[in-house]
Amino acid sequence: MQKTELIAALDTDTLKSAEALIEKLKGSVKYFKIGSVLFTAAGPAAVDLVHRHGGKVFLDLKYHDIPNTVKGAVRHAAAMGVYSVSLHLSGGAEMFKACAELEKRPKLWGITVLTSFDEYGLFRSGYRGGIDKTVKLLAALGLQNGADGVVCSPLEAGRLRQQHDGKITLITPGIRPAARGDDQKRAVTPAEARAAGANFIVVGRPIIEAKDPAAAAAAILEDLK
Repeated sequence: MQKTELIAALDTDTLKSAEALIEKLKGSVKYFKIGSVLFTAAGPAAVDLVHRHGGKVFLDLKYHDIPNTVKGAVRHAAAMGVYSVSLHLSGGAEMFKACAELEKRPKLWGITVLTSFDEYGLFRSGYRGGIDKTVKLLAALGLQNGADGVVCSPLEAGRLRQQHDGKITLITPGIRPAARGDDQKRAVTPAEARAAGANFIVVGRPIIEAKDPAAAAAAILEDLK
């Protein structure tokens, strides 16, 4: 079975709180997600912070624009030295091709369907094929046009791994150690995500909101075993 790495989401409002979390997780977590909240608040300083502590950055800004614009954004992300970036696969083949042809670039992780969607929510957004079919088609588009990994719910991960003969890197958000009443509609436990074939799991609130973030991360890592 593949190894599954934990990415801790730095979904905090300030650099100070992000650094406090990094320090608590030091030694157990090496990958950190920087999303739109922290990056909007602190900019590239957030990336520098993770690097100063020896971590790797998944820059999760979910690029979705015309090819030339996204290519420029990915070029700047590469200059910051991030490990990976996220791009919406619905941005199309040309957008991914433009980024993949960069000589120096981070890993391109293509987003299929956000884990906050259920079938009805996706339908209301204009997608008529259902979650499974939409994820399958978008994942294939990404892999054919330079994506290094696919972001999907763990509920779709197993099918994607089978469809692509295991030759796929899967990044799965929507991880919850136990049932929680929040906006994640398609969530599973860390162990279930690993069993489904996830190479990376992204975990935010279960760690951030824990009384002891280090213990919460340790429990997740133990579950991954």
